[in-house]
Amino acid sequence: MILLDTHIWIWWVNENPMLNNISRSILDNQFQGEIAISIISCWEVAKAVENGRLKLKYPVKEWLSLAIANFQLHVIPIDNAIILDSTSLPGNFHKDPADQLIVATARTQYFPLLTADEKI
Repeated sequence: MILLDTHIWIWWVNENPMLNNISRSILDNQFQGEIAISIISCWEVAKAVENGRLKLKYPVKEWLSLAIANFQLHVIPIDNAIILDSTSLPGNFHKDPADQLIVATARTQYFPLLTADEKI
C-alpha cells in the first residue's frame, strides 16, 4: 500500500502533466486497491475549490466520489495515533497542518508516501 500526497492524487486523477514519469510509473504499476489517501486530502481538495485555487471538471462532491471509487482508493481516517504523531515529526518539519497529518498517516500506517513536495 502507498499513500498519495494531495497534489499527486489530483494530478493523477486529472491526468495533469505535472505528474512526473516516475510517479506515473509507480501508480501505473501499483496493484488496484493498494493505493490510499488521507481523509485530510479530501478536505484539502474541497478547500482549494472553495478558495478558487483549484478548478475541477465536476462539482467537488462528485469529483471526490469518482476520484475515490474509480481509482479504488482506501481513505485513511484520522485517529489519535495520527494526531499525536503529527505533533512530534522529526526535525524542523514545516507548519502546514495538512502536510503534518499526511506524513503522520504514512508513518503510523507504515506506508511509503508519494509526494513531489520538497518540504516533505
